[in-house]
Amino acid sequence: MLARIFPDRFVPLLLGTILLASLLPVRGAAVPVAEAISTAAIVLLFFLNGVRLPRDEVLHGIRNWRLQGAAFLFCFGAMALLGLAAQAALAPLLPATLALGFLFLGILPSTVQSATAASSMAGGNVAASVVAAALLNLSGVALSPLLFALLAGSAGEIHGAAVMRIVSILLIPFAVGQLVQRWLRPWVVEHRGLATFMDRTAIAIAVYVAFSAAVVAGIWTLLDWREIAIVLAVTALMLALSFGGAWALGALLRLARPDRITLLFSGAQKSIAVGAPLAATLFPPAIAGMVLVPILVYHMAQLILSAWIAPALRTEQV
Repeated sequence: MLARIFPDRFVPLLLGTILLASLLPVRGAAVPVAEAISTAAIVLLFFLNGVRLPRDEVLHGIRNWRLQGAAFLFCFGAMALLGLAAQAALAPLLPATLALGFLFLGILPSTVQSATAASSMAGGNVAASVVAAALLNLSGVALSPLLFALLAGSAGEIHGAAVMRIVSILLIPFAVGQLVQRWLRPWVVEHRGLATFMDRTAIAIAVYVAFSAAVVAGIWTLLDWREIAIVLAVTALMLALSFGGAWALGALLRLARPDRITLLFSGAQKSIAVGAPLAATLFPPAIAGMVLVPILVYHMAQLILSAWIAPALRTEQV
């Protein structure tokens, strides 16, 4: 029964992290220690991502330029504009940092593991899905903060200190992981379960520290039930538009059905694995927690939705 409600075990982990941060947030002298642990976890996460993303498969998959180009433009173009529109529409209704979170959601790259898993479950082009996820994440590490700064204006201005944090905490570990990939990737592939556990633990730590600061700053007193309902409703609308738009774009481009399925999940899903570390890098913890609310809701909803859609798509092919 629980597996039907939460098809991916990461969903209850995120829910538990938010609950823990709400009940037992980090306070006082423990804050610098928690932030240091969070930073170390983010460095490890991006190092592992650098080790894991295969350069050879990326270079080979670029040849399918119609699919990869469509996924790139949808993820960083259509979704970014959708997030910008949501922010503009919600600015009069929600706290500014919470409305900004919808733009932040829009500029993030796709997921890696869950998009590939959903494509495989639905009968999609798995090799192309791996390549699409790799390309989007390789691009997103550098492109997402730049795109956010461009679209957010003064609200998303990225200063020199933030740029240095992005380079030192995200880009350098990722680049080092790519450099040592030849030696370490076989170990990561062999111990996939341990690597996934380390990934999810790092994300949970980043979410816990950011959300703790938001709780201490009074997030639950700043938001009333009307605002929470607005967040849930707009997130549901963005899910419908993103999944529906990606599926329609595949039809418009006359992609083969397996490629169309790959575009659906690679284009419409968004990565908390990039979102949580990026928010922790760009914003003070109290602000980061509020900005993360839309992507937390969207990420959990997309996992559940994909787990329901994927078997239905495979059944249609039989």
